[in-house]
Amino acid sequence: MQQSENGELPVTPKRKLIEVALPLEVINRESAREKSIRHGHPSTLHLWWARRPLAAARAVLFAQLVDDPSSHPEQFPTEELQREERERLHRLIERLVVWENVRDEKLLAEAREEILKSTDGNPPPIVDPFAGGGTIPLEAQRLGLEAHASDLNPVAVLINKALIEFPPKFAGRAPVFPGLAASQSTEWTGARGLAADVRAYGEWMRDEAEARIGSLYPKADGRTVIAWIWARTVTCPNPGCGIDMPLVRSWWLGKKKGKEAYVVAHPPTDGSKKVRFEIGHDPAGPSSDGTVGRTGAECVRCRTSVDLKYVREEARAGRMGQQLMAVVAEGDRRRVYLHPSDLQMAAARLPAPETSPIQNIPAQALGFRVKAYGMDTWADLFTNRQLVALTTFSDLVGEARERVFADALEAGLPTGERLDAGGTDAAAYADAVAVYLGLVQSKITNLMSSITTWMSDRGAFRETFARQAIPMAWDFAESNALGDVGGGWLTTLDKEVRVIQDLPLGVGYVSQLDAARREYTGSLLSTDPPYYDNIGYSDLSDFFYVWQRRTLRGVLPSLFETMLVPKADELVANPYRHGGKGGAKDFFEDGFREVFARTRESAMREFPITVYYAFKQSETDSLGESSSGWETLLDGMVHSKWQITSTWPMRTEGSGRLIAKDTNALASSIVLSLRPRPDDAPTTDRRGFIAALEAELPDALRKLQEGQVAPVDLPQAVIGPGMAVFSRYSAVLEPDGTKMTVRSALVRINEILDQVLNEQEGDFDAPSRFAIAWYRQHGYGVGAFGDANSLANARNTTVDTMDRDGILTSLAGKVQLIKPGDLDSDYDPVADLHTSNWEALHHLIKVLEHDGVTPAGAFLRAALTRPDAAVDADLVKELAHLLFRVAEANGWTKDALSFNNLVTTWPEILDVARTTTEAPRQTQSAFDFSEDES
Repeated sequence: MQQSENGELPVTPKRKLIEVALPLEVINRESAREKSIRHGHPSTLHLWWARRPLAAARAVLFAQLVDDPSSHPEQFPTEELQREERERLHRLIERLVVWENVRDEKLLAEAREEILKSTDGNPPPIVDPFAGGGTIPLEAQRLGLEAHASDLNPVAVLINKALIEFPPKFAGRAPVFPGLAASQSTEWTGARGLAADVRAYGEWMRDEAEARIGSLYPKADGRTVIAWIWARTVTCPNPGCGIDMPLVRSWWLGKKKGKEAYVVAHPPTDGSKKVRFEIGHDPAGPSSDGTVGRTGAECVRCRTSVDLKYVREEARAGRMGQQLMAVVAEGDRRRVYLHPSDLQMAAARLPAPETSPIQNIPAQALGFRVKAYGMDTWADLFTNRQLVALTTFSDLVGEARERVFADALEAGLPTGERLDAGGTDAAAYADAVAVYLGLVQSKITNLMSSITTWMSDRGAFRETFARQAIPMAWDFAESNALGDVGGGWLTTLDKEVRVIQDLPLGVGYVSQLDAARREYTGSLLSTDPPYYDNIGYSDLSDFFYVWQRRTLRGVLPSLFETMLVPKADELVANPYRHGGKGGAKDFFEDGFREVFARTRESAMREFPITVYYAFKQSETDSLGESSSGWETLLDGMVHSKWQITSTWPMRTEGSGRLIAKDTNALASSIVLSLRPRPDDAPTTDRRGFIAALEAELPDALRKLQEGQVAPVDLPQAVIGPGMAVFSRYSAVLEPDGTKMTVRSALVRINEILDQVLNEQEGDFDAPSRFAIAWYRQHGYGVGAFGDANSLANARNTTVDTMDRDGILTSLAGKVQLIKPGDLDSDYDPVADLHTSNWEALHHLIKVLEHDGVTPAGAFLRAALTRPDAAVDADLVKELAHLLFRVAEANGWTKDALSFNNLVTTWPEILDVARTTTEAPRQTQSAFDFSEDES
């Protein structure tokens, strides 16, 4: 809205909600909970790496567009009125991010109305030039916004087209599968007709596959097989042995109590080279873990230790084999583990099809291990039976496409243009159904390769991409392509159909474009760019691309022109591709600056852009620990004339993921909001920069604490207002006249953060101030009485008083603060003659960790009813923030976890404390998820 180019006075852009405050804990909680949702979640359409949660994207887009109440002083003239309006908007976001509400049209209409109100009825199109898995464009569409998605990677482009571009083209149409529309009373609203056809033709494909290759999947003892468990083998190098030595990571098949099962290996004794396998069920388990580890392998007969170098040499020479160890079959509500029969082994002996994907696996790639073991082409990652099944389904996609086309013509649709040409009639509809069936075929490869393994603790498959790499798998699990569990076609088909039928329908455009060369004029950026060298997307996605190209090249020829995914311009710091680590760093930084310099040229003045970034990359150099990816991001933004206006930590993983449950959950990514820095922005010196930080960070810190930012995330969140100060200047000059670096600015910001937190100590009562100072020196350890007495006197209290009040123990000249776990369980905060915020905090921690949220809320409610107002809820929370910082700095991990957990559950505790009649709001903490759910 700045009009200075036309000679008019510039208009100050309105601050948006994302630049002031967010209900961060609720967003994080729902984002983490989303990880456990499978049925109907768009992420189940097809795998993509490092996909951002829908909840986070939905909240960020809403807050990026909606005005903060402080932008309307005529409506909200006081801070109190602004706070009330902000809380109303936060409550809307809290409802908006709940997965179960994504189809609540009344709620979505309410959100869209707020967006229209803040954009004068004309919200800008949203563009994501690194669209990846499609989260941001999809959520833009859900909020009623025009979505523009692009990516250089054709796999990402295909996913985005399937999510946001194709469904609106065929909305409201009845299915064309013969008899389907007439046999159901369903209203074919939205994409339900398209979804029904995908299911019907997908089921036809499975039946056809059964007729063609059903003999390759025989039953075992009359039971349908779920998985075949194989071990890779090499010849034992001991001349006196020479057996086919099984390479097994673990003998276990099932670890559930009462259902234990494992493989028992019987070495040959009759001159044969083959090991015989049986199934054991002793709860004590196998006598050894397996035969292969990180350093080498061991022969099961002669116990010769074998170096992995020998194994690699044998594999590269084509002498690595595989032997069936066990068969997993369906039982009565349980897995049945059987020894391999001759019939099962014979069914897997067949040649590979001639039309398997023969493209080469990259010679060097981030996280790839299989090339060292002779797996040179993508087809080498599959057994011959898997290749036959996958090529059969791939061929059937084309046959299904022809059937859909004929049935669509029969249903009265004109032929029309093909999908690639923008058509919407019979030919295009047949193409669209084929695309979704092709995505099913592509997706099942993730559970149908020889890198797929068996999880004995869960009795299920571990997919090929359990992490962002292609590791070597010694013992692997082969799924039943025709089965209806695990990696079977029908299971994967069902998940896809559930996604399609409930996709939002709006305006969406998807293109295959380089982010540094696409057009941004008239659009608002919200994006999740690549993370330095964390993930090699193009190398990884070749795994899917080779199958998609085989299956869909005739449907979308423009998307599958190249033999493999384009790699030269991929914005990833890949040392293998750019002449080493230094070249990769330069390539990434130059490319990053080019993208954001280009977006800066046509940036909209009315709105901030938003950028997600993973906070994982860290290195140690001569100057200490640094985060190359994070600093590169900030440096690229500042040098591209962007001003950072906020940073928000998004803790989007369940607690069982990435970190242990007894550690603090660090943010897995950061969301930044940025605005264009004026071309005539002033410079300042170090003293001016620090003075501005000292003036602005205290208020910013207070707002962050009020917004329920977890202590563990506070240093990252405060980077926002700190970098907002730094990036508003064209340069900050050091005393020697050089420009201050981003790293130096971050150091200054953290120094001021510590200073502000320390200054907050003055707000506390005397016993709490003593305890803070003592904790800073000793933690919950022992110190001398004399030191404690001097410290207490300086704070107008005494050691004896605090001993009587239950804050510490004083005995034999030694003083020690009492840990939460050692406090009296019968403590009454009302009956206590003298209490403090320190006591309230520690008793709250004890109640929370022992009894849960509701009793903790009841305790806080009682403490707040004291007539002397000795306990202040805000100060209790501030104290937890402060003590977390102290504990973290000293490496007191268990203490830090307790303080952090209290703040992250503070909204629920406060809900209980504020009401005596209503049931407390039941919300799921980000720390409550098991590893299985994440």
